Amino acid sequence: MAGHARYTALLDACVLYPVALSDALMSLAVTGLFAAKWTQSIEHEWIRNLEQHRPDLTGRLDTRRDMMRSVVPDWEVQEDAWQAIASSLTLPDKDDVHVLAAAIAGHADCIVTANLKDFPADTVNLFGIEVIHPDDFILKQLDLDPFSALGAFKEMRARWKKPHATPEAFAQVMEKNGLVVTAERLRQALQLL
Repeated sequence: MAGHARYTALLDACVLYPVALSDALMSLAVTGLFAAKWTQSIEHEWIRNLEQHRPDLTGRLDTRRDMMRSVVPDWEVQEDAWQAIASSLTLPDKDDVHVLAAAIAGHADCIVTANLKDFPADTVNLFGIEVIHPDDFILKQLDLDPFSALGAFKEMRARWKKPHATPEAFAQVMEKNGLVVTAERLRQALQLL
């Protein structure tokens, strides 16, 4: 599998689980700021966890999953590619080995995760991969290309029909989803949202 010409981010299940965070990452990926990657195993994990937390959503997440796949057509790191690597890796939580293996197989520059402690720098950095919190990752996208990133957030907010979110309410949702510094940056640009 060939590498990607753009900066590539492997998205962990914990950042795909919350709909607002996942939507933010997909919206930014669509702009071309970075290439987003994940695996079917990562998909199964966020769907399983969400269905366990919200049983009313059981069997109703296929549409969301399919939309994510359609907006990022080159999303998949093939199972056979990462499985060939996984057995040679060790992490504090063995359930996260597949994420690092997928990042390696998918030629990722970083892993976007809220579980930073599960990916020790001394292990992950050996593979030239950075582990980054989603708030920091999104801030880097805003710094890299503020016009594209803010445009992506404006389009994202416009898609929210129920309820329609004011720019401030939109920033509050980002903050509630752990994107505290991103929310503050969005508040500085409310007139553009």
